[in-house]
Amino acid sequence: MTRYAVYAIPGADDAAPGVARRLRDAALAWYARDDVRDLVTDPVRYGFHATLKAPFRLADGVTEADLQGAVSHFAAGAQAVRIPAIRPAAIGRFRALVPGERHRDLAALAADVVAAFEPQRAALTPDEIARRRPERLTDRQSELLDAYGYPYVLDEFRFHMTLTDPVPESEAARIDQAIADHFAGLLGADIPLTALAVSVEPAPGAPFRLLSTHPLGAMPAMPATTPEHADS
Repeated sequence: MTRYAVYAIPGADDAAPGVARRLRDAALAWYARDDVRDLVTDPVRYGFHATLKAPFRLADGVTEADLQGAVSHFAAGAQAVRIPAIRPAAIGRFRALVPGERHRDLAALAADVVAAFEPQRAALTPDEIARRRPERLTDRQSELLDAYGYPYVLDEFRFHMTLTDPVPESEAARIDQAIADHFAGLLGADIPLTALAVSVEPAPGAPFRLLSTHPLGAMPAMPATTPEHADS
């Protein structure tokens, strides 16, 4: 069954600033490298992105056009944000690009997106709940799964743009160095996020494809940041 997601995809929209386009191009080139081909299966299927509203089926009576209209309306009333000082990080055994500083506006946008598109989301089926391995979730994550269909939102959210599948320990040093070298010209940069993206999975297991982008409003002149304390 078809699923949709609302993603942050720097550089995906026509008006994206140059540094955002450079980041997206670099990520796509990373996925295409022969020396990491066996470690990027899921990132290639999902496409370069950060999840804001995790993949969901449409609620009864909601059409694809309805969802796109809702995202367009929401984006027009929101502000563009920055992903500050991007850096590579290990999230468990995965590798990703993450903000180097905690940015209140970015976190607020993610939280607003989660809540805004609940009317378009179908309730999880028992099989979908089981795939989230609820026995491994904390009480708070289980509460969020029940409320929003995904356990890693709101206070459990961590903005990240995935670069790899789980990396074997024997490969970790090589992959970490390869990421540092590949993205060297972009690490530490503030990346503008100027649109929301709707992506679609037309059938279970099929590659996600970018369906549409929806420009966000003007970017504030000065971002408000505090140090990022998340582990790396």
